Amino acid sequence: MGDILVGTCSWTDRALVGSGWYPSGRRDAEGRLRYYAERFPVVEVDSGYYALPSERNSRMWVERTPDGFLFDVKAFSLLTGHPTRAAALPHGLPADAGDRAVLDEVWARFTAGIQPLRAAGRLGTVLFQFPPWFRPGARSEASLEECAVRTAGWPVAVEFRHPAWWREDRAETTRALLTRLGFAAVGVDMIRTLPSSIPPVTPMTSPHLSVVRFHGRSAAWGTGSKEDRFRYHYSRAELAEWAPRLRALAERVDQVHVLFNNCCADSAVSAAETMDALLDRPGRPDRPGRHDRQDRQDAGRPGT
Repeated sequence: MGDILVGTCSWTDRALVGSGWYPSGRRDAEGRLRYYAERFPVVEVDSGYYALPSERNSRMWVERTPDGFLFDVKAFSLLTGHPTRAAALPHGLPADAGDRAVLDEVWARFTAGIQPLRAAGRLGTVLFQFPPWFRPGARSEASLEECAVRTAGWPVAVEFRHPAWWREDRAETTRALLTRLGFAAVGVDMIRTLPSSIPPVTPMTSPHLSVVRFHGRSAAWGTGSKEDRFRYHYSRAELAEWAPRLRALAERVDQVHVLFNNCCADSAVSAAETMDALLDRPGRPDRPGRHDRQDRQDAGRPGT
């Protein structure tokens, strides 16, 4: 049975830092990462989406975390077809995904930025989260093919935001495509009643890795600000629904990464702690702080 690693989609989120979860004396950049890594075995580097990762930061992350701790790095926005600020690009390059010279340079910078993680065996995966307008079709499949060429030798996970990829009439074709390209599929938990909702599927497309990201179930998903879309506190019962599915997925792959993206104070770390407790298995190594708050009551903290 594969291992299930539970963590969050950031250790530097402003809401988390301001929540008081980090104790006094552990609130500087180094202290936060060391404290987080004492409690969880994996984290997502969501900052990779907003700015190209740097080799210096990657080296420091390796130095500040124990052996075996993994970083899942979110791919830079330009590489997934999202709008990108010109200020986030090096040397004043235009934010033009259609310019091959720009793309080549950005790919080279991104590759260099994550190299220390790869060299140290600390890169869990690179997460390519494609936008809602990235729908099934020949053009999208060509983009995925190019991505596979560019990332040859990397662990890669793909998350789709257009629901058609995982609807019943298309799911097997999507699964076969990702399998052929060597990409791990990303399952998601989110509000399930909107036309844009992604079905809560857990497809297995790589024998090595599967990823499940929990975005919260906010009704403001399609209309609110970023904070509104992801502000949610999971109840223990909602998380318990997923435990048998995650265990079943772990029966089929070497490793499952379970990552919480529900911002709002310490809601993500609280959910991760609860899920870790729900998934507890005999013989599984314990970690400091793992059971610190598993008995926290949900009363008075409803999702919004």
